[in-house]
Formats: sequence, structure tokens, C-alpha cells
Amino acid sequence: MNNNNFLAFDLGASSGRAILGTIANQQLKLTEVHRFENRMVEIDHHFYWNIFSLFDELKTGLKKCIRDFGIQPDSIAVDTWGVDFAFLDKDGMIASLPFAYRDHRTDHAMEDFYKIMPKEQLYLKTGIQLMQFNSLFQLFVHQQTKEAQYLDGKDLLFMPDALSYLFCGIKKNEFSIASTSQLLKPGHLTYETSLFEAIGVDPSIMQELVLPGTILGNIKPEVQKETGSRAIPVIAVASHDTASAIVSVPASGRNWAYISSGTWSLMGIESEQPLISKEILNLNFTNEGGVEGTTRFLKNIMGMWLLQECRRVWSAKINYSWSEMVELSKVAQPFKCLIDPDDPSFLNPADMPQAIIDFCIKTGQTPPESHGEFIRCIFESLAMKYRFTLDSIRSVISYPIDMVHIIGGGANNELLCQYSANALGIPVKAGPTEATAIGNILVQAKALNSLASLAEIRKMVGNSFETKTFLPEETALWEVEFEKFRKIAREF
Repeated sequence: MNNNNFLAFDLGASSGRAILGTIANQQLKLTEVHRFENRMVEIDHHFYWNIFSLFDELKTGLKKCIRDFGIQPDSIAVDTWGVDFAFLDKDGMIASLPFAYRDHRTDHAMEDFYKIMPKEQLYLKTGIQLMQFNSLFQLFVHQQTKEAQYLDGKDLLFMPDALSYLFCGIKKNEFSIASTSQLLKPGHLTYETSLFEAIGVDPSIMQELVLPGTILGNIKPEVQKETGSRAIPVIAVASHDTASAIVSVPASGRNWAYISSGTWSLMGIESEQPLISKEILNLNFTNEGGVEGTTRFLKNIMGMWLLQECRRVWSAKINYSWSEMVELSKVAQPFKCLIDPDDPSFLNPADMPQAIIDFCIKTGQTPPESHGEFIRCIFESLAMKYRFTLDSIRSVISYPIDMVHIIGGGANNELLCQYSANALGIPVKAGPTEATAIGNILVQAKALNSLASLAEIRKMVGNSFETKTFLPEETALWEVEFEKFRKIAREF
């Protein structure tokens, strides 16, 4: 292997990291080079991402890798959350701060769009989970309101594509991130032009679609000078963070499901082709692009966002560590109340604890009182939602699921992993925790011919990182409580 050092920029909705991956002796070693906060910026009652600050942080990460760790990486790549995008103006400059997907301007966009194209027709054209912040609905609102950045915009780049562009000056839209937009034909490297016609947007603003593992071009000379880097390639990996995470699931065969657990919980299976039908529309699953022609058939579930926002509200009086919150939940009353994590009231409330109280009152339950009760409610409810989602997956496939892999930061939460095994009734294997960065790094390695295939990538993950298996406990009790949750999830 001639190339063995790869720098991954992994950006989530709350933080970002620069992770160096070094391959030696058929194993991957990770080194965190740089970590930084990423928060939405609120300006005039709208929420944006500060893409310029993010790019500065990425350059800092590259600079630290070279200066502090003495390593010139062989390539770099960026992955981020899905759906959000930036516009470039006629001069190739970022036209404005990109809107954040939690901005409220799209609250009624879906209902307005369905007046142009019925929901069923839209789903059958795209196979994408219907969520108000999908790029299609964001672009629809831009066109309706004639936002300045839309009027000035000549090119649309999804967030990782835009950051890669700032590094190398090449404009492409990578398949996995573009597939989250609800603007593509399912399973194809092709835009669904009828959607652009429906909303009155010129499809020429979109860029050529490229597959994960495409070498875009070398870092620009001015970035080389600023960071001390050589003219190394920028690679379009599976640049949607979940797509990169799924690459690193240490599994073989097909009798498994995954939960990529972080701010969101993305739960699904890896399929050879999109799964689209009227029945699946009612279940509201999505079909997103993966590596080597695979489809990520999954559901977006509101994940640790619920706890992150509770912690933010409580921090005015007490600033809990994550381990302290887990311990508080252990001594709280079990199953005092349950919530549906995907209720719209939890998308971006000003006060998450109050939103949980309101939901419990609406559903005839006694609300949590202590912080421990809030935390336990969130953990138990997430585990129940995983079971609800797995039941839906099983209803549309013909083979069994006998293992669930939890990857990402949530794999560190052993209590939630155990609750998940209890609710699911099958073993849960937790790890690796740095799944997204691992997938990013190993697709870079594949692009530079250091690895040959997805199967070889997953074999290396299994050789390099420990996992822990959780077996179901108290399944009879969890079955009883799941029946209560199922009523809540269906009725509300």
C-alpha cells in the first residue's frame, strides 16, 4: 500500500472533527487532529450555517495535521449532514450563509407543494422520506420567497460539495449527499427534472453527479500555501455522513440492520436496490445512495438531539456531563412516560423539556418531573422507536433480521444499547464509535487503490476496532411497554 495517511473532515450538526487515518499491517489507526463546535447561527429569526467559519476550521485541521503531527496526508475528504446546500454566484463565490434545515421557513412547505404534486406521486418518483426540510422543499421555498441568495445563485452545491469546492475549485455533486435531497431518480445518477419543472427552478443550477470515491482535483495553490500542504487530491467520498458511517459496519451477508446513532438516529438496512411502493410511502422510509451501488433503505429518527436540547436548557442552572445524565436516568422511575421522538413538536422547540411535558399531557400521561425522568423517558422512547422501525422494515422484506449494529457516538451509551436490545428482542452489536470518519477514510483509501472493495473495507474495520454485544433482557416487560408506545406512535 503506497498511500496510508488520509485526513477525514467529519462535520455534524453540533461539532466537527479532523481525523487522521493511518493504515498499516491491514489495520486502521485513528488520531483526532482537531475538534470544533458547529452551531446554527440565528439572524433575524432564521437559522444558518457559518460555512466560512467551517472552512477555516477545516484548514486549521489540515494545518495541524502537517505542523503538529508531522504528517502530510495523501488525500482529504469532507462529509456532513444531509439536505442543506449553498449557492455560488456568477463569480464562483458563496452567495450567502446557507440556511440550516431546522429553520422554520419550511414548516408548511410540504402542504404547499402537494397542491402542485400529490404526495403519493412525489414519493413514487423519488423514494425519499417526506420531511419538511428536504432540499426539494427548501428550494421550493427559495423560489416562492425569492430569497436573495437564490436569485444571485448560479450553482447549487450540497454542504460537503461546497466545502470541497472551497478546497479545490471543482464543482460536483456527490451521489450519496445528493440522494438526500429528494431531487434524484431513485438509485440513479440522474436528477428528476419534473420536480424542477413543478417548482419553477432551472435544473441547470445543479452540478454533475459523481459516485463515492471520485477524485475531484488537487488542493488550490492558495490553500496549499496557507496550510503547508502539498498538492494532494480532494476526494468525494460517501459525503453524506450516514453513508460514510454505513461503510464501516463490521458485517457481512444481509441479515442485519444498522442504527447510526448521533444527533439523529438513522435506522435501516443495506439493499441492492431501492424499495418503493405505496405501502412503503405509508411507512415513510427513504432510499438513499450508498457505496458500490447499494441503497440505504432507512428512516430518519430524532436521536440524541432530544437530550442535547434538554441539556442546553438545563445548562442555565447546571451543566451535566453525558455520563452524569446516564447515571441520573438509571435511578429514575422506569416507563413513567413515553414520547414519539419524531413528533414535529421536537424538531426545533425553544424549550425541549417543556415540549416533552406538553406531549405527555396531550397523550394522557404523567409528565417527567426530575431531570433523571426526562433522560430515562428519552432513552426508553428511542429504544421503542427502534423496535417500531424494525417491525416496519421486517414487513417489507422477505428475509430475517437477526442482529442490529449500532455505530457512531451512540455506541458509547451502553445503557441505550442495552435498552435497544431489550426492545428489539435480538442482539445489538455496538461499535465502532467513529464510524463516519472511518468510512470517510477508507473510501479515500479505496479511491487511491489502497483497498479494493467494500467487503475489504469492512474486513479491515473488523480487524481494527472492538465491538460489544448486548443481549436482550426483561423482554416480557419491554413487550408490554412497547404495546403502549405503539399506540402513542400511531395516534400522535
